[in-house]
Amino acid sequence: MSLEKKDEHDHRAWMEERDLTPVEKTFLVSLMWLDQRFRIVDYLELLENLYYKSNLQMPKSHTEQYNLDNKFWYWYPLYSLGFFSTIAYVVAAVSGALLGFYYSPATAGETAAAYEQVVYIMTDLNFGYMLRSIHRWSAQVMTAAVFLHMLRVYFTGAYKEPRELNWLIGIVLISLTMVFGYTGYLLPWNQLSFWAGQIGVEMALSVPLIGEWAAQLLFGGFTLGQPTLQRMYILHVFFLPFVVTALIAIHIGIVWMQGIAEPH
Repeated sequence: MSLEKKDEHDHRAWMEERDLTPVEKTFLVSLMWLDQRFRIVDYLELLENLYYKSNLQMPKSHTEQYNLDNKFWYWYPLYSLGFFSTIAYVVAAVSGALLGFYYSPATAGETAAAYEQVVYIMTDLNFGYMLRSIHRWSAQVMTAAVFLHMLRVYFTGAYKEPRELNWLIGIVLISLTMVFGYTGYLLPWNQLSFWAGQIGVEMALSVPLIGEWAAQLLFGGFTLGQPTLQRMYILHVFFLPFVVTALIAIHIGIVWMQGIAEPH
């Protein structure tokens, strides 16, 4: 932050001299109000300097090297898959949070309470069927978009220097997306969920040396029950959202600094 004395420029008079649209006036007035209280312009200048310094250190891309119109690539559909997966993640998170008001991870009762609550959401709750369908379809779109995004990055060589770190973060993200899908698949606690969980236990037990320990940690034992559902719920609702959101923010931040890679 600068320690220099602020100028005494009359911003409001400057605004009145210009033919600004209502949107521009609202933006500038809001910016001045915030800057007078939080000095946000100083922080924006810091970010701007950081952005240009980061970009100056980057090698020239193909479009920069050959003076091509790089906006073309931004609108190419295959280059929007990362954006689609992010939007699908946000929709899944919001719809999942709303579903959480009506769901609890309980296996008690002749018919598991978790399953009965899913049936209630699908049949009796107003807009429940639509809400769960939005959550399920957004999760599936996210999975497909992330997978296709990784294929695009691989086949266009966008994982090469200097973008190796973002490629590794992407691999972690697609792995966590699979875990997201698996934990969500078990939450309805129906027959499909039960046998998918049993397969998970068997796969964990097949791991040499740490198999039994992994099964105990992830599934709460070698047979499925309340501890299993509790663990899947905590992973799906509390652990994974924070980790995935943080990694997505880092991933997008690196893309913002390095720019979108063109085909090599």
